[in-house]
Amino acid sequence: MLKKDILYMQEALKEAQKAFAEDEVPVGAVIVSDGKIIARGHNQIERLKDPTAHAEMIALTSAANFLNTKWLNQASLYVTIEPCSMCAGALVLARIKNIYFGACDPKTGACGSILNIVNHKKLNHRIKVKSGILKEECAALLKEFFSCKRSSCRAGSCLL
Repeated sequence: MLKKDILYMQEALKEAQKAFAEDEVPVGAVIVSDGKIIARGHNQIERLKDPTAHAEMIALTSAANFLNTKWLNQASLYVTIEPCSMCAGALVLARIKNIYFGACDPKTGACGSILNIVNHKKLNHRIKVKSGILKEECAALLKEFFSCKRSSCRAGSCLL
């Protein structure tokens, strides 16, 4: 694992911790271009009452606005969990260059676990994918969140 990948994933984890603190499923993302973080996002589904307000989608919109373009073909996404089919499809449409994720998602992962939308041979763009970056930390945050939910504790009382 490269040092820069660890640093960027740590930033994505900071975003995931924000989601946790807001009683959202703790997923965080950052988008990097030219060695700089240009966008950040964390899940805001509950806050916005929007099923599309995933960390990746929020970061994608922010990055496109920052670069003033719909194509992110020189950018890389760092996200704490494997993107779902909606996010994977959006990442293909944005033509993002790389996806780096922490934990695999055996229920909805669309970058190789359940589906592989980002490398589907019939689509016009393929994305390089690297998984397992800080996977233990990424998975632990999700496990803690859902454990907290199962034990019916209030938001904020189970923060790491």
